Amino acid sequence: MKTSSNEQMLRTDLAAAYRLLEVNGWSDQVFTHISVRLPTDEPAFLINQYGLRPDEVTASNLVAIDVNGRKLDDRSPEVNPAGFTIHSAIHMHRHDAVCVMHTHTLAGMAVAALEEGLLPLNQTNMAFYERVAYYDYEGIPLDLEVRQRIVAALGDKKAAILRNHGLLTVGRSVAEAYFLMFYLNKACEIQLEAMKTGRPLRIPSHEDCDFTARQFDNERYHLESVDLVWQAELRRLDRLDATFRA
Repeated sequence: MKTSSNEQMLRTDLAAAYRLLEVNGWSDQVFTHISVRLPTDEPAFLINQYGLRPDEVTASNLVAIDVNGRKLDDRSPEVNPAGFTIHSAIHMHRHDAVCVMHTHTLAGMAVAALEEGLLPLNQTNMAFYERVAYYDYEGIPLDLEVRQRIVAALGDKKAAILRNHGLLTVGRSVAEAYFLMFYLNKACEIQLEAMKTGRPLRIPSHEDCDFTARQFDNERYHLESVDLVWQAELRRLDRLDATFRA
């Protein structure tokens, strides 16, 4: 399958995101998945081969697949069935979701198990104030009929907590989905550290939380932050191991 320069860039960025899962300690062996939508007429996306660890993913070994499960090249590597369900659902219905990132981090899974979900305990957490969707657990998402419910639960939000499961972010680029996941996971870590103290948790007023969230919503500030973080992470990966580009 021939690839365009645009697709090659998407492949490189997606492979970088997989490597960052490993670098950040977010790997769940072969069960973590990130996807990026391809610039094709019909909805299709790239995702990792099932069975590869994040540190084994490269730009060239990503799998191109459409939302019906049809592989777009001559190879026939498998993809994670549950991952296919989640990612195809969002790529089918959210045209702004160029990248979909789903993780099983320890902090994310712990907060996903809390009835109250994510609390606005810190400035980082407030970036997600009233901006996180919640999807109730229904078992491993192997049945394609759950796709509509996943999309309905996510709505127009860019971040979600899959209850009793993990975290999910969507972005207009791999960089944005990664940026959101980094800080959503950081917010979960902050909450768990605060809860460990056993002391009463101080939650600021609705007005303060809402004001802070709207500050983070500033488009120019947000996009500049996303780009600065992503370029810094690419430099870090190039220093550590640039084979993700292969």
